[in-house]
Amino acid sequence: MKPARLYRNQPLVVSLLMLLILATIVIGIGIGSSPVSYGRLIPTILGHGSFEDNFVLFSIRLPRILITLLAGMALALSGAILQGITRNELADPGIIGINAGAGVGVTVFFIFASIDAGSFIYMIPLAAFAGALVTAVLIYAFSYTRTDGVQPIRLVITGVGFSMALSGVMIVLISSVDRTKVDFISKWLAGNVWGTDWPFVLALLPWLIILVPYVLYKSRTLNLLALNEPTAIGAGVAVSRDRVLLMLAAVALAASAVSMTGGIAFVGLMAPHIARALVGARHQQFVPVSILIGGWLLLLADTIGRNLTQPDGIAAGIMVAFIGAPYFLYLLLKKEG
Repeated sequence: MKPARLYRNQPLVVSLLMLLILATIVIGIGIGSSPVSYGRLIPTILGHGSFEDNFVLFSIRLPRILITLLAGMALALSGAILQGITRNELADPGIIGINAGAGVGVTVFFIFASIDAGSFIYMIPLAAFAGALVTAVLIYAFSYTRTDGVQPIRLVITGVGFSMALSGVMIVLISSVDRTKVDFISKWLAGNVWGTDWPFVLALLPWLIILVPYVLYKSRTLNLLALNEPTAIGAGVAVSRDRVLLMLAAVALAASAVSMTGGIAFVGLMAPHIARALVGARHQQFVPVSILIGGWLLLLADTIGRNLTQPDGIAAGIMVAFIGAPYFLYLLLKKEG
């Protein structure tokens, strides 16, 4: 009876999460170095605000809010896919090195393309995807054995090793470039949200518009892959093909997100776990909830981080890590136990 009750609770959970996201957005708009008064918020949205209020709301606050919200959703969905296809509760695009691979792609593109950070915005997610894809293929290859398939703990350990190695590669790459580029890449590594204008929103949004419906369509396949390969094959799933396609979707989602927000880990780990606890383990039920939780987590982390210290605040990636690192250790100890 308990699973049935969880499934029936999904509409309520989704509604509460949407209200929570809306409340966080309103709070985020009303605080900061250039806040918009709550009393002037509605008139400004309706086009009756002052020039200053319009500029702060539509040119500064809303683009950043939408970027963090969409990026958090992408990371959460990526984590849910990875946990399903690897049957590994510890899988997360940041922890297993995919984010680091995307970072190398962005770093190489940024250094050798000789462009300003705000130029060629729509190419940056593609550069991140290329780096993340190569990394994912290597991690998967090193974690796979012909007899046992993908080994969960081995995948995490391999991913952590790749993440550390790629961080070293990025340090080597930036050691010979000018200070401006070093500062940008350093902030990117810390998970500092740097894409804060409308073109960045438009660069990220298509990836979600395409991939979210695809993953929801593949929810039944993910349910079967999360059990075991013989069950999936017996149910008529083309295991190898669907696993590759879903892996590509997870890599694309993570790469598009971190190309705008920097190296942020743990969102893809925490959001699916919390969603499963709220509505159950069927992907049809918990994936939409996971998407909303991921968006809210990153939005909340960025809202708190940018207002803790002035003028630059604390990077959202650092704020998420304060919560995510202990949570990861808890899950690791629980799994080992």
